[in-house]
Amino acid sequence: MVSQTSRKQASEAPVIPDRLYFKIGDVARICGEETYVLRFWETQFPQLKPNKSGTGQRLYRRRDVELVVEIQSLLHKQGFTIPGARQVLESGASRSTPMPEPVREIRRAPRSNGAVRAIAHARAELKEIAAMLANPLPAPKRDRQRALKSHPESASLFPL
Repeated sequence: MVSQTSRKQASEAPVIPDRLYFKIGDVARICGEETYVLRFWETQFPQLKPNKSGTGQRLYRRRDVELVVEIQSLLHKQGFTIPGARQVLESGASRSTPMPEPVREIRRAPRSNGAVRAIAHARAELKEIAAMLANPLPAPKRDRQRALKSHPESASLFPL
C-alpha cells in the first residue's frame, strides 16, 4: 500500500539528491514506487539498465533515476501504455513537453488502415453469425428432420 507521502511525491517532480549511485530502495522512495515495479520496468524498458554490485545489488546512476521518473510520468500522468511509453523513449521525443492528444492516441494503438478494415470485417461477420445463432432453424428444415426420424426408409436427402 502506498503511503500519503509517496503519493504526494508521485504527483510532484521528485528531488534527486546529488549522489553517484542509488540503491533500488532509494530510487523507490524518490519516485514513490515499489521496488518490484522498478525491477519490472527494467524488463520492459531496454534503456533502464542499472549496474549491479558484486553482491547483486542494483546501483542506479542519476540518469537511471531520471529515466525512472520519466517512465513514471509517461505511464501514470500522461496515460501511455508500456509499449507506447517504450516507443516514446526510443523515438527520443521531447520528454518535458507532453505530446498533443491525437499523436498520443496514434502511438497508443498503432494500426494501419488494412488492420482497421480487417477488424471491421471480422466484427460484421461475428454479428451475422450471432444473428444466425439467435434465430431458430427455419420451419421446412425442422419438418424435414422430423420426417426423416419418423420414416427412416425415405432417408434420401434428394427425393425423386
